[in-house]
Amino acid sequence: MTDYLFVPAHWVGQEGILTLLGQHIAYSGASLLLALAIGLPIGIRVGQTGRGTAVIAGVANSLRALPSLGLLVLLVVLLSPAFASDLAFLVPSLIVLIVLAVPPVMTGAYAGIAAVDPAVVDAARGMGMTDRAILFGVQLPCALPLILSGVRGGVLQIVSTATIAASVSLGGLGRLIIDGLAANDYGQMVAGAVMVALLVVVLDLLFVLLGRFVVSPGLTRAVRARRPIPSPAAISG
Repeated sequence: MTDYLFVPAHWVGQEGILTLLGQHIAYSGASLLLALAIGLPIGIRVGQTGRGTAVIAGVANSLRALPSLGLLVLLVVLLSPAFASDLAFLVPSLIVLIVLAVPPVMTGAYAGIAAVDPAVVDAARGMGMTDRAILFGVQLPCALPLILSGVRGGVLQIVSTATIAASVSLGGLGRLIIDGLAANDYGQMVAGAVMVALLVVVLDLLFVLLGRFVVSPGLTRAVRARRPIPSPAAISG
């Protein structure tokens, strides 16, 4: 069934795999940026003040429980009269993906900021640092592992769910699955599923590498064990 992927003609053209992959990444990237713009400020603010924790938990759980496909169809029906051309399908699809990505991004930012040792914040404030300087110089660097974890969860949620955009006539790798189902072409359906899975795995690995480069090893407990310094007796012996 994976023979579909090894036919060069299936990779090029407007309906080719490369074009669909680019569309999938574009939808996912736009959704992620908007989700970050919404989720990060809210999570950081609640983590700083401690107010609204119950609200964040309730909202996050509620958004996670929404049925993605049902919400997409509902939004298309409600919003399509207000837009022309593909925007009637693009806007609802982006809204659904943003709704899925905001909870992990928001809770990751909240958990990261809330987990910062208050003594560290007090010490920074005692040194005369402003609240803004404490946020960017102390809290965000310390919270970065959990923030990245939340963003990572949001990315994986978006990419794996963006296939539903094909059900409302948009592009992306979901087209392989939807079109393959309509034509009883199981090879095409498997190819779409494999490509989505590979994209998720690649992005997950990229986030792991990103974490190793931008997060302090002391925060992730990834400090390499240092070789013991030999004693003078061992050297002389």
